[in-house]
Amino acid sequence: MTPQSQNKRSKIVIIDDNDDSRFIFRAFVEDRYEVIEFSDGQEAIAGMKQSPPDIVFLDISLPVFDGIEILRRIREDEALRHLRVIAFTAHSMMGDRERFLNLGFDGYLSKPINLDLMVQIVEGTSRRPAASAGAS
Repeated sequence: MTPQSQNKRSKIVIIDDNDDSRFIFRAFVEDRYEVIEFSDGQEAIAGMKQSPPDIVFLDISLPVFDGIEILRRIREDEALRHLRVIAFTAHSMMGDRERFLNLGFDGYLSKPINLDLMVQIVEGTSRRPAASAGAS
């Protein structure tokens, strides 16, 4: 590993329409990771094509396109389908985690943020392989 790659901070994208959620997320991680914020999915997809992140935290309840639709678009896009996409949501009823993983998300993080779990996800200790493009 080169000294430059050892100093490179992972780039995280957070897609959430709630300003407070993005602020709190950034406050938890900006000292460790480069954080790029988007408030809607269309803007996020365009931005991620220009500067691909290492991992994406995607809210489920978004206006226009919900997180499930945005995930579908990511998985259908040749330039983005390899991205690790984590469901970042207040949906935390029994079975929600499994439902989102079955839809093709690579991980699940419920709100409010559990910092230890989020670091494990980013660092790959609770990593699942990226979902295939055909995930529904």
